[in-house]
Amino acid sequence: MATIPSHALRHLTLTRPWLRKISRTTSLAFSSQDPLLTYPDNSNNNDTDHTKKTTNSKSQAFFPKKNQVLELECESLAFKGKGVCKVADSGFVLLCDNALPGERFIGRVSRKKGSYAEVTKLKTLSPHRDLVDAPCGYASYCGGCKTQNLSYEAQLQAKEQQVRELVIHVGKLSDKNLDFECIMKPIVPCDVQFHYRNKMEFSFGTQKWLPKELLHEKLDGNDNYALGLHAPGYFDKILNVDKCLLQSEPANKILATVQDNWKDPELGLSPYNVHSHTGFLKHLVLRTGRDMKTDLPELMVNFVTSSYKPEMLKPLVEKISAIPEVVSIMNNVNTSVGNTSVGEEEYTLYGKSTITESLRGLTFQISANSFFQTNTHQAEVLYKLIEDCAGLRGDASEIVLDLFCGTGTVGLTLAKKAKHVYGYEVVAQAVADAHRNAKLNGISNTTFLQGDLNKIDENFGKHFPKPDIVISDPNRPGMHMKLIKFLLKLKAPKIVYVSCNPATCARDIDYLCHGVMEQNIKGCYKLKSIQPVDMFPHTPHIECVCLLELC
Repeated sequence: MATIPSHALRHLTLTRPWLRKISRTTSLAFSSQDPLLTYPDNSNNNDTDHTKKTTNSKSQAFFPKKNQVLELECESLAFKGKGVCKVADSGFVLLCDNALPGERFIGRVSRKKGSYAEVTKLKTLSPHRDLVDAPCGYASYCGGCKTQNLSYEAQLQAKEQQVRELVIHVGKLSDKNLDFECIMKPIVPCDVQFHYRNKMEFSFGTQKWLPKELLHEKLDGNDNYALGLHAPGYFDKILNVDKCLLQSEPANKILATVQDNWKDPELGLSPYNVHSHTGFLKHLVLRTGRDMKTDLPELMVNFVTSSYKPEMLKPLVEKISAIPEVVSIMNNVNTSVGNTSVGEEEYTLYGKSTITESLRGLTFQISANSFFQTNTHQAEVLYKLIEDCAGLRGDASEIVLDLFCGTGTVGLTLAKKAKHVYGYEVVAQAVADAHRNAKLNGISNTTFLQGDLNKIDENFGKHFPKPDIVISDPNRPGMHMKLIKFLLKLKAPKIVYVSCNPATCARDIDYLCHGVMEQNIKGCYKLKSIQPVDMFPHTPHIECVCLLELC
């Protein structure tokens, strides 16, 4: 769900106006204008050789048609990093990938989706403000670092503004409120803007993605094989990557070693073909941890293959294990036709089966498929904010309910001040990891249970006492209405909502604070603070820590 602030658009190639009513949603546009709008019909859609400017008449509001060519100006970013433009009079929204604030460009309307349309950028007329040189040669292609050529200060501003607009228009918190500036905190930047990811997943493929200027080149056999990242919009084409600036330098050494050797015909290795479902190599997953004794990096290499053939991997294992930082080489075997990197079986090819990392003074063991915060450095900042919002007294008298607890990292960091922590998580392996991490750190006042929080019934809540503090850290879809109803009935004094999707976060805050009139549900909480955190520089992702207190 994306939120769109106001923007400007010059609309071209118009012929005759017509009427159309658009359904509006607060998640797509915040325009307060009448939805009965006047739009043009374009009798010459396919003419992309030239554009015509329209008169800026306030008596007409124009609607772009599919394949129409427009001159646009992007003034902000929506969720997932799409650039946003808006028809000046109608408020109709257009989203464009790889467009950044202040950039003027020519674009073609590629798809209409009712209350908004998508645009493909054809040509940049003038670059965006705050332009910087992207240090990564893949930045304009891979889709992972969409804003790398936008100054970091501008990235932060765009993310903070996005959260602000969502809180106002979806969360229904008035910016006229005298307390608004105290509630809406400035975004916390990330001090480390490159090499911050402790996990990267690369894919093997039989079809190498090429930019348009190289499509004339014919690639045969091994030349068409690739190891890297999926090209945006393609499940079967791989952008070959030799180095990624988001992962650690030792991880890049491993990637380079694999790239130098895996296509050697003498090894007989083949990438998995997603069409014919043949081939051996599926994914290369690299994880970076830390040796607790030396404080030096230690790395795990995980080959995901379609079958178990350790003799096929032996030459690669020998070369990779010579890299000093490598302490673990795993093989996950995934026989399904899907694209997951989690295997049905797991084997240790070299070294140990886990690596370690430290967070908030605790030690965590990380297996090949464990969930762990991807940016360890910024996770320290995030968890400190969560602790501060929780505000535990430290006298071991309070009960904490940790929803969507994952491997227990948040709950375990709070346990030292709590009477007891109860955690719920749907993934069985994550619950097992939580128990293991509690034992590893000598923590005995935690209980971690497996359960789907989207499918709770009237019996949920009978297995733990009423909590003083609820921690909720849902995935991107946010909390299910069943869980929101439970929380409103539970009436815990304090909820700390941790979100990786500010749009669904704002929606859930609205429900908890203002209720749902259509379902006769009354809200009973007040938002005390919302703190955006930049966990992943150069990407569109935003984390938020919100504190809600019972009214």
